Amino acid sequence: MSIKVKIINDPVYGFIRFPEPQLIRVIDHPLFQRLRNIKQMGLAQLVYPGAVHTRLAHSLGACHLMGKALDELKAKDISPDKDECIAARLAALLHDIGHGPFSHSLEHSLVGGVSHEALSRLIMQRMNTEFGGLLDKAIQVFDHSYSRKYLHQLVSSQLDVDRMDYLNRDSFYTGVSEGVIGYDRILQMLTVRDNELMVEEKGVYSVEKFIIARRLMYWQVYLHKTVLGAEMLLINILKRAKELARDGHKLFATPSLNYFLYRNLTEADFNDNAEHLDNFCQLDDSDVMVSIKVWQSHEDKILSTLCKMLVLRKLYKVLLSSQSLASILEEKRDRLRKTMGIDDEYLQYFAFTGVTSNSTYNIDDELIKIETKNGTIKNITEIDDSLVNQTLARAVHKNYICYAQFPDA
Repeated sequence: MSIKVKIINDPVYGFIRFPEPQLIRVIDHPLFQRLRNIKQMGLAQLVYPGAVHTRLAHSLGACHLMGKALDELKAKDISPDKDECIAARLAALLHDIGHGPFSHSLEHSLVGGVSHEALSRLIMQRMNTEFGGLLDKAIQVFDHSYSRKYLHQLVSSQLDVDRMDYLNRDSFYTGVSEGVIGYDRILQMLTVRDNELMVEEKGVYSVEKFIIARRLMYWQVYLHKTVLGAEMLLINILKRAKELARDGHKLFATPSLNYFLYRNLTEADFNDNAEHLDNFCQLDDSDVMVSIKVWQSHEDKILSTLCKMLVLRKLYKVLLSSQSLASILEEKRDRLRKTMGIDDEYLQYFAFTGVTSNSTYNIDDELIKIETKNGTIKNITEIDDSLVNQTLARAVHKNYICYAQFPDA
């Protein structure tokens, strides 16, 4: 009897293979296929037109890299058994299954009290029940409760297959070459000591490039000021829609979106009521965008104006600075009052400030460890002449101001 093998032509890695029937069952499941309709990079396509790839493609890529990492470890006689390899691959495949519409953009807006990691866990548990325990070990790897610590580190750490894939994939689709990393070199240099994942000293420069590439991609792509402005516009649209819903206004929405517009739920609510997860699993980008298109003609001028701004790509103007922007904010709000007649209580939608930040390498998190040639273990920041020093490890904070640009405003 021949074994079914799923082969997918991925534009980043070429042909990637999924020979395990357990993975094929999960890939074919509707809850995983839902990720086809959720963009990996939210609204970044408004700046980088090619950035329309999906969470599904990223999840397949992370699973592929997990397979390559495990093959390298096996070649070094670090041998998780077959079931553990399948569990690790499944954990990588499903690590983002809890993402909602537009990925991180609306993570704390539409379903404010629940992280995508918590939702991923709930969805994996639901699938596990359906599959009769198939995901038992994968959930343990995902939750960091499995005995082989390094398997979880491959799924989620400062040097994991998730980051390796999204840097390569996002770089490919945006055309920003600074994100290209030598993932194959890093995978070949992986090793395990005392149940912890680490990198052989020969791979230090590849890891440094990986960390620097992540820094460059954050400020050039993920936190690009226009991308930031577009995402803040989307957040404000949902904020205004939920305010109107709370006040009893009738809003057009798909059934699943309508369900969350009129509710404010916490993680405990999801644990107590399976109906919340049922509705969440029906949500994707299209629910939000079709509603925004209709809301352009809503009687509420705040909501309709914000929706027109997004649909027509009349986005907020954004300024980034290490200095306070309070004086500029008051200037912009005063101009909006005089030229557009916007009431003070609504100015928050058209001119506001905030802070964005990025930590390239978090020294308070699980550190990347290097196995030196003489067998000692060092943190990457302790390597002689390391680029990953205290300066690079320090979080960078930038103040921003977003304001609407209307004629004569």
